[in-house]
Amino acid sequence: MKHTIKALNIALLSLAIVLLPLITFAQAGFGPTDVTDTPIDGGISLLIAAGIGYGGRKLYQKRANNRAEKND
Repeated sequence: MKHTIKALNIALLSLAIVLLPLITFAQAGFGPTDVTDTPIDGGISLLIAAGIGYGGRKLYQKRANNRAEKND
């Protein structure tokens, strides 16, 4: 049951990541006025880095727990 829930979560997350650009680019343009677009790269880069760090920490903790259980 746990594996099915994990697989479903991974599938939904993957689907959200694939469809997110479609949602963000589906907005109407500004028209003929002189408007400069603002990049949102800085915030997204920080969120991705934080997610990678959090995932790495969780993986490290899981491996440490597995080693501790093996040694007991």
